[in-house]
Amino acid sequence: MESWPPGASGPTEAGRRLRGLRGADLAASASLLSGAGAEAGCSAPAVAAVLPAGGSGERMGVPTPKQFCPILERPLISYTLQALERVSWIKDIVVAVTGENMEAMKCIIQRYQHKGISLVESGVTRHRSIFNGLKALAEDQPNCRLSKPEVVIIHDAVRPFVEEDVLLKVVTAAKEHGAAGAIRPLVSTVISPSVDGCLDHSLERARHRASEMPQAFLFDVIYEAYQQCSDYDLEFGTECLHLALKYCHIKAKLIEGSPDLWKVTYKRDLYAAESIIKERISQQICVVMDTKEDEEHVGHRLEEMLKNELNHVKVTSGRDLQQIILEQCYNFVCVNVMTSDFEETQKLLNMLEESNLSILYPVVVISVQFLDYESVPFGQKMENLMQIREFAKEVKKRNILLYGLLVYYPQDEQKLQESLRQGATIIAALIKERNSGLIGQLLVA
Repeated sequence: MESWPPGASGPTEAGRRLRGLRGADLAASASLLSGAGAEAGCSAPAVAAVLPAGGSGERMGVPTPKQFCPILERPLISYTLQALERVSWIKDIVVAVTGENMEAMKCIIQRYQHKGISLVESGVTRHRSIFNGLKALAEDQPNCRLSKPEVVIIHDAVRPFVEEDVLLKVVTAAKEHGAAGAIRPLVSTVISPSVDGCLDHSLERARHRASEMPQAFLFDVIYEAYQQCSDYDLEFGTECLHLALKYCHIKAKLIEGSPDLWKVTYKRDLYAAESIIKERISQQICVVMDTKEDEEHVGHRLEEMLKNELNHVKVTSGRDLQQIILEQCYNFVCVNVMTSDFEETQKLLNMLEESNLSILYPVVVISVQFLDYESVPFGQKMENLMQIREFAKEVKKRNILLYGLLVYYPQDEQKLQESLRQGATIIAALIKERNSGLIGQLLVA
């Protein structure tokens, strides 16, 4: 088993009346799980997670296993690991991968700086992979580097949008009931065909639910279930909650999950996941300008136009760039006013490179130039501006997407307003699409 340093047989009595976590209850439970409640005499359960990631992705229809398919040039499984790493009270994450993908998984962990990840070799089926992950957490295994948790989460490597609230709900319910899992309403009616291919019967959709991930278990419950599990169940079974019921007589608590628990299964799902990720990292734009706050310049008018046209996006001024970078803003509009060419843009690029902000997501930088063709010869200005191509090639290596936007100035008021509005539209499109094929291009508003 490879590992990296980490950044009871029945249900317990803790929290016997679970009515669904809301508001302060959710925060209090999260605080307890993270250890903050220990001073008050509360016992915070140790929580670990197991991710089976040994599938071949046959339904995806691509040669690469789906968990390693790239989204914005980053493997899908890395997004799932990030979602779990953000939860401070999950102490260990065990990933089960095939032997042939072990080195690739190590590279992913190193490149995207994942912490607290341990790798084990997967089995030939999903249940065997999960069992191998549980063995890595059990204290009775030789050379074990991990401590046995009280509660273990089982999640899919290809469900990247899991949030802390649903993880907290299934863990809290598992601590009370022994097992818990997320469910969702059925989208389609389930029917049972006869041997001759005709309808035998159908299920009443309102009475049934789709089993989703994540699921959580008292570790001793699910480990005992897998130890007793028949070869048939290990080979053909897919439902962990059923194993807890069948072998340990534990009835799992079912928790209503959110719509974003869906699983990336088909090729079209990759495009849907990419769209969701792009939307999430496009909600804030930082405008960096080398003018004083009280100066009247067209650059400030562009900032106001962005605020008016993109009312669903938070537009902030980059007066405290270090803080904005720490808050993980992935979109920057650099307005070059007082300095010539790309001097201000270059300062911003240097800060972004030093911050390592672009390790997980591509950072968009749009360098805005106002072309005063009355004072600077057009040919000379354009020759200088074409340097953006070389800048863009260089910073692309560090996952920074640099684009150029040219606004003619001065113009009469009506034309200027139209140019600024078009500029805001171009900026919004570049940020939303994050098209690497357009880096280094100088677009005209």
